[in-house]
Amino acid sequence: MSVNSADRPVLLDVVLVKGGRTKTAYPAELLADDGTRVTVRAPWAGDGVRDFGFVRFEPGDVFTEYYWRDRWYAVKEVRTATGTLKGHYCDITRPAELSGNRLVVEDLDLDLWVPADGTDVRRLDEDEFEASGLASTDPGAAAAAVAALDELDALARGGGLGTLLA
Repeated sequence: MSVNSADRPVLLDVVLVKGGRTKTAYPAELLADDGTRVTVRAPWAGDGVRDFGFVRFEPGDVFTEYYWRDRWYAVKEVRTATGTLKGHYCDITRPAELSGNRLVVEDLDLDLWVPADGTDVRRLDEDEFEASGLASTDPGAAAAAVAALDELDALARGGGLGTLLA
């Protein structure tokens, strides 16, 4: 599907599933869909401010989100309301599924934060991933998730995350 900017914006519902239940859902504007990668834009969908200590997501922040149908991750570019890049929040997920106006992704707990300056790359929630039991219930998915985190981490530390999103 090609998205023409002269057309009325196409809205999708992004649905993040975790443990078989909907964790969050929010509307997003479809920017592009090349059949493999779906790109959407949405304002921060959380309630109020979420302070992680190393970054704050807050009302006014804009997320440009990249989802793949053939990769085990999603990358979210986070900018302030004025357009300043905060960084990239990477979710390890099963490949995305787009059906009608619903983009569904299953969160596999692992995350990566890459600040705008590329320093202090952080692997997140490895304890949650371990506690999820995915390695026992679905070893193939667990291996794919760990490989995806390793791939993104290597790209981020090598300065290549931007090329992934081009």
